[in-house]
Amino acid sequence: MNANRPSFEDAFGGTYLLVEPGEFLIGDQVGSGHPNESPVSLVKITEPFFLGVRPVTQMHWSSIMGDNPSKFQDGWSAGLRPVETISMKDVDRFLKRLNGNGSEYIGLKGIWRLPTEAEWEYVAKAGTTTRWSFGDKDSELDAHGWHGGNSGATTREVGSKKANPWGYFDMHGLIYEMTCTKWTASHKNHTGMQTYLSEENSEFLVAKGGSWFTESDSTRSSSRRKLRFDDRKDGIGLRLVWEPVEPVD
Repeated sequence: MNANRPSFEDAFGGTYLLVEPGEFLIGDQVGSGHPNESPVSLVKITEPFFLGVRPVTQMHWSSIMGDNPSKFQDGWSAGLRPVETISMKDVDRFLKRLNGNGSEYIGLKGIWRLPTEAEWEYVAKAGTTTRWSFGDKDSELDAHGWHGGNSGATTREVGSKKANPWGYFDMHGLIYEMTCTKWTASHKNHTGMQTYLSEENSEFLVAKGGSWFTESDSTRSSSRRKLRFDDRKDGIGLRLVWEPVEPVD
């Protein structure tokens, strides 16, 4: 991935880096994961997109929605912690507001959405084949993410641990991140070309990354979690994709 690839900032302090097309192996390549992370499958990312380098914050959410549903909102740093205690229904409303008036960055028009599971894992692995993007030793996890062993039973400020090799923070722990991918029990027949799920076509979705309360194993790059469409939990948040659609007239 080009170290000098394009990026932009939104009005809420978020930075978005270009993710270039490519291919990778989705699933557990080490052999220590859950059966739902198999079989390892080749997936092609065919279109470029911009992904937030950090999860969506409470400040960003409340600026758009007018409220803050998060459990962990005490203290001066609360606005910089990830928004949580939200469901996919809430996220759908958030995205509709973000997209309501259109969006233009770097001379392009685009739309806001969630990443697919394949897009998320492609970025989380960042060209690596190890359990985490930094290697296979969970003893090194504290430097890269917040989890049940170091969080102090609360969320923390986004971006306060080391970034992965592609420049993205909090891909291991802090908050489970919803994807727009329908849950399946394995990666059999996985192509990466999922359609955007909705309440009408799926009761369950895939969440990625682990959270502030999980054990280290759940923060691995290939780890995945099954969520109901209407689940609201204090360990669940989101990260945004901005997808270019066409040049600005």
